[in-house]
Amino acid sequence: MLKVPKLSLLAGLVAAVIGTGAQAEGKISIAQQFGIGYLILDVVRDQHLIEKHGLAEGLDIKVDWNSISGATAMNEALLAGALDVVSAGVPPMLTLWDRTKGRQNVKAIASLGSMPNYLLSNKPEVKTLKDFTPADRIAVPAAGVGFQSRTLQIETAKEFGNDQFKRFDDYSVSLPHPDAASALIAGGSEINAHFSSPPFQYQELENPKVHKVLSSYDILGGPATFNVLYTTQKFHDDNPKTYKAFYDALAEAAQIIKADKADKAAAAKTYIRVEQSKLSEDFVEKIVKDPEIDFTVVPQRTFIYAEKLQELGVLKNKAGSWKDYFFEEAHGGDGS
Repeated sequence: MLKVPKLSLLAGLVAAVIGTGAQAEGKISIAQQFGIGYLILDVVRDQHLIEKHGLAEGLDIKVDWNSISGATAMNEALLAGALDVVSAGVPPMLTLWDRTKGRQNVKAIASLGSMPNYLLSNKPEVKTLKDFTPADRIAVPAAGVGFQSRTLQIETAKEFGNDQFKRFDDYSVSLPHPDAASALIAGGSEINAHFSSPPFQYQELENPKVHKVLSSYDILGGPATFNVLYTTQKFHDDNPKTYKAFYDALAEAAQIIKADKADKAAAAKTYIRVEQSKLSEDFVEKIVKDPEIDFTVVPQRTFIYAEKLQELGVLKNKAGSWKDYFFEEAHGGDGS
């Protein structure tokens, strides 16, 4: 399993920002969560791609990397000014876009790739959503608000009706993916289900007592963006060269990962090194090569969330298209 750093960043980061004032062009603070869904950022960090593209813009960019678990903490840190760029699933980004429209105007920068998330269980009788009971506990990183919870709410609305979309919120427990995976594999705890993500879901499925109930791709109708990076209008507008260097670094990292088998092997090694993972290189490389996974900065099927969550009343603002909540640098791709 991955070693999870014990972090209490928010208070310290906020204090640092209060003490130093606003960021200047040539500085960027970034936070990511845990898992192979952040491989693009791992490659960017490992190969100093922001610094590389910054030099092309005439800047010596100072990059501050942070790790935080959970979308709620990410959003709080961004709004507090403690971080410039945060990462989470599409729904938490949309929530912040909705709440800050006309004020901080938070929007997405880029996708971090399309990959399925599996709802898993170690309870043999649980084969569909309808088999869960109030006695069951589903581990998710951010109960009720994170990517997994919102995706589950969309499927729950399909199965039980829109008025029941929060049906499984009371069954959900907030737990970082590494801890949830350990609990599901070990068994014997209140956690008997986990809406997981790569690489954790692959580790869990190696245990014969764990099985897949459904995939996020089933819910969304095909390959769909898992995580996105997002920031405020102010950071975007006040730091054009730094922002461009960051976006170009992300695009280059995606190309490095997708290039060929040799680079996929290298990407697997990068993940293990940067994330301090104890997973084998063969295991990680197998995940990177999974045909269901596409490391791309182009968003896919994000508008499904925007439409459905607005219909359910989670979002107040109605987006006309995915371009409404992505900054213009991302508009050139064949997004959705």
